[in-house]
Amino acid sequence: MTATRRLLTGEALIVRNRRSCHVRKRVAVHERSTRNDEHSSPQRVLIVEDEPDSAEIVRRHLVNAGYETVVERDGLTALARVATWRPHLLVLDVMLPGLDGLEVLRRLRAGAGRRIAVILVSAMSEEEDRICGLELGADDYLPKPFSAAELVARVGAVLRRTIEGDDRRAAPLSFEGLGIDPVSREVRADGHLLSLTQREFDLLLFMAARPGQVVTREQLMDAVWRFQFYSDTTTVTVHVRRLRAKIERDPSEPKFIETVRGVGYRFRP
Repeated sequence: MTATRRLLTGEALIVRNRRSCHVRKRVAVHERSTRNDEHSSPQRVLIVEDEPDSAEIVRRHLVNAGYETVVERDGLTALARVATWRPHLLVLDVMLPGLDGLEVLRRLRAGAGRRIAVILVSAMSEEEDRICGLELGADDYLPKPFSAAELVARVGAVLRRTIEGDDRRAAPLSFEGLGIDPVSREVRADGHLLSLTQREFDLLLFMAARPGQVVTREQLMDAVWRFQFYSDTTTVTVHVRRLRAKIERDPSEPKFIETVRGVGYRFRP
């Protein structure tokens, strides 16, 4: 089955629900239009896909939804385009010639500057493949074959989360003996700069931006790992333990990150 047929077959699956969704679609288009007016130009989406038919279908749907798009065929030219074009989001295929999508993602997340949202798309749909991509910092993971209409919806959802997150986290957070700067992504404890991984920083920032609020492990998986409907939250527990070892004076008696048994965690200011 060709890429075109696979995608169009996926699109046919949503026709039955189109009547119930059309109002929400109009609202979403209006929100995108309003947001683009505010920023004076459309949001930019870089499509990194080596299969021409698939790339063209995705590009056409995104353009129709109001996004500005560019297509690149391999990882190295995609990274060069990121540096010059500064996209808001990448639709990134994992299986690329030369530099694969996961390595592109690694390099993006290792670089400094504005964080760019990434949706991975791949024919590798096993759970461990999705986990690997999300652990590397992908904002979403969509297995092939997929509906181009669903991809457009996911692009909108990821960009909304990114914008809302940027608005929420722009101001530095200061607590007794702990400072968090969302812009520079720096954390200081008692004046000393800490070395945190991307996940540790995002985890800390999500909780610290909601002082006193109990957050479940499932909420953290969704917000930090961008992975919904995942039953095994062991990775959250592991990351919290590592985070405590870095920010707490006594990790065995944590001051900032409190465990709420049977539920999740609470950040205590």
